[in-house]
Amino acid sequence: MSETIISYRQVTKAFGSNRIYRDITLDIQRGETLCIIGGSGTGKSVMMKMLVGLLEPDAGEIEVFGQSIVGLKQRQWIDIRRRVAMLFQGGALFDSFTVGENIQYPMIEHKWGDKLKREKRVSQVLEMVGLGNIEHLYPAEISGGMKKRVALARAIAVEPEVLLYDEPTTGLDPISIRRINGLIRNLQEQLNVTSMVVTHEMPSVFTIADRIAMLHDQQIAFVGTPEEAKAITEPWLADFIIGGEGVLDEDR
Repeated sequence: MSETIISYRQVTKAFGSNRIYRDITLDIQRGETLCIIGGSGTGKSVMMKMLVGLLEPDAGEIEVFGQSIVGLKQRQWIDIRRRVAMLFQGGALFDSFTVGENIQYPMIEHKWGDKLKREKRVSQVLEMVGLGNIEHLYPAEISGGMKKRVALARAIAVEPEVLLYDEPTTGLDPISIRRINGLIRNLQEQLNVTSMVVTHEMPSVFTIADRIAMLHDQQIAFVGTPEEAKAITEPWLADFIIGGEGVLDEDR
């Protein structure tokens, strides 16, 4: 039987008068890659930000590894953020840090190993994402696709159990998109990480997803495999999948 490691139960969220969710209920299983799809402004990224304490639900319950994360104090997030890492849409690299320093940052924050062990880990994770020997470079000296891969290397540096990807292929060329999609699948297989991917690119969804969850009408309106999604005839899902609704997401 699959193990549920993330659970949303009747979660609601609004920003002022703009209600995003009226009832988000969803389970995520250990080891799977779950893609979150939906139109712009439906709150796909909000779901992830609540998992790392950047946003709080207005009501409902969210459990991670069997622990409620609603109302946690700042210091109580330390262990959660070591086990759950987020790859932000823009990469969020520090421009004044080298690639190596960027990757070491979360290791230092979480007191992961000594200096020698951290440096060895930097080389290891860069090799895992296909970017050997660039520790000395700065973000301004590498391409957009490389920045995404460095950000991914930083995310896996402290050996998290869950990886959250917020639009990991936005703005990339087709070759870089295929490379990132391949990395997502490879990391799932090599590290047995659980992946939650927000994306508007349906070709990527059908490449990487074990299951798909669609946000519609302020709730999770569909959860199932890619094959099950393709068989749905309801217009709100069928049109999205067939048409691709390939607009740039502007979620909060």
